[in-house]
Amino acid sequence: MPTISKKSSQIALGGMFSALCLVLMLLTGIIPFGIFALPALAGAMLVAVVVEMGAKTAVMVYVSVSLLSAFVVADRAAALMFILFLGYYPILKAKLENIHPRLIEMAAKFAIFNLSVIASYIAAMYLFGVREMFGQMDVFGQFAPVVLLVVGNAMFFVYDIALTRYASLYMHRLHRRLLRK
Repeated sequence: MPTISKKSSQIALGGMFSALCLVLMLLTGIIPFGIFALPALAGAMLVAVVVEMGAKTAVMVYVSVSLLSAFVVADRAAALMFILFLGYYPILKAKLENIHPRLIEMAAKFAIFNLSVIASYIAAMYLFGVREMFGQMDVFGQFAPVVLLVVGNAMFFVYDIALTRYASLYMHRLHRRLLRK
């Protein structure tokens, strides 16, 4: 059973990471080109939460940031991306990387990504009425969603690699520095 100071530390650190993630999400309303990068960065912060406090605390941080983002973030598309993929994927990534062989691991990652993108598309179009997102892609015509999905898969591949490198950097450099008192 954890001591009271351990629980207090978890709550405090969880609150700090929640605030940091929420600030990054709020910046999407100020920095227009941050619509993809800032939710991805907010999600990446959850790697540190998983390392320092475990997956359960990371899920609590994800849920709190998701709920707050849904209500206070000006850019609904960015909030939706965080809620439907970028927020929980860094938590899930560690579990997925335990799958062997690597081909099945990658297939599972891409399946989760594609299901999330399709759910985001449906939610954006029918729940939130965000139809103007695809109106700007007239050059691709009816294939705009397919083109976005292909480009999204390429970007997801890069994001997955970047997240792996960030987790490695955090574990080998930042985590050790945090442990020094």
